[in-house]
Amino acid sequence: MKRNRIIKHSIIPAICLALTGCGGSKTTTQTNAAVIGAVEYEAPKRKEIKVSEDAGDELIYLSEIKDEDENQLRYNIISNARRFEGTPYKYGGTTSKGMDCSGLIYTAFLEENISIPRVSRAIAEEGKRIKTDEVIPGDLLFFITGRRSKNINHVGLVVDVLPGQILFIHSSTSQGVIVSSLNEGYWNNAFIEARRIM
Repeated sequence: MKRNRIIKHSIIPAICLALTGCGGSKTTTQTNAAVIGAVEYEAPKRKEIKVSEDAGDELIYLSEIKDEDENQLRYNIISNARRFEGTPYKYGGTTSKGMDCSGLIYTAFLEENISIPRVSRAIAEEGKRIKTDEVIPGDLLFFITGRRSKNINHVGLVVDVLPGQILFIHSSTSQGVIVSSLNEGYWNNAFIEARRIM
């Protein structure tokens, strides 16, 4: 009897953490293509990406990125993230078997050998805060989801900016890796800030 109580008490907080860790979505806007500048591209096919924890000296830090490299880098990072569309949500996940929100962003950047923090609230300390009307593909959107949360706990990568609409890829607890619109009520209410980190 005591053992059952211990299991119940240890599982419930873990479930609550997972549900608030990267947020959920009630509605989504799916898109198969995104536009960067005037170039439209289809989402690449997913592939298994295993993230090495010790990528060694090959990492590029944000301060080392040259201006002329930024557009190609943005395109590559978006392509990396879109390979995971349809991947189920998994707390702490960074592969096509399961992915959480910050894991998706971390992995998309790491595929370009760019080192960023692993958790949403730490990523939100990188780069500079920008207004939503300045957002371009490759920028990051940050959210606070859940009634009890007071800290940033969800992040998405902007894949397209349309008239009056910002589309972003992220991993939601309810639907996994999807493209959503910032116009959706849930995400609009949870939105905190946009940041440009490159």
